[in-house]
Amino acid sequence: MNFQRFLVPLLVIGLLVMAWHNWGWPGVAAAGGGVLMWLLLHFTRLMSVMKRAAEKPVGWVASAVMLNAKLKPGMSLMHVIGLTRALGEQVSAEGEQPERYRWTDNGQSSVTVRVHQGKVLDWELVRPPEPPESDGT
Repeated sequence: MNFQRFLVPLLVIGLLVMAWHNWGWPGVAAAGGGVLMWLLLHFTRLMSVMKRAAEKPVGWVASAVMLNAKLKPGMSLMHVIGLTRALGEQVSAEGEQPERYRWTDNGQSSVTVRVHQGKVLDWELVRPPEPPESDGT
C-alpha cells in the first residue's frame, strides 16, 4: 500500500491544526502559505523537467550505459525522466501494470525500465553485439 498518499495530506492537515491551535488564524495563514510554496516548488520542478523532455525525441538518451549506472530501485519515473531529459518509449500495452519504458542511445544500446505506480522496479541494459574483429588480412 502506498502510505505516501495518506501520510502527506495528514501531515498537512496536522500542520494546519497545530498552527491554528498555537497561533490562531494568522498561524493558519502562515502554515498555508508555506504549504502553498512547497506545492508551487514541486509544480515548478515538474514543469521544468517536462519542458526539457519535450525538446528531445521520445525514447532517446545520451548514454544508455550511464543511465543504467544511475538507476536505483524505488526511484520515481519523474526522476528518471529528469535524468534522461526525454520521455521514454512505452513498450508495454496501454494500462498494463507494471509499465515498461525504453530509452535508446545513438549506439543502439538501450535501457528498458519496469515501473509500477510511478516507481522503478528494475531495468535491463541491452547492448548491440560487437562486430567481429578483422585480423587485418
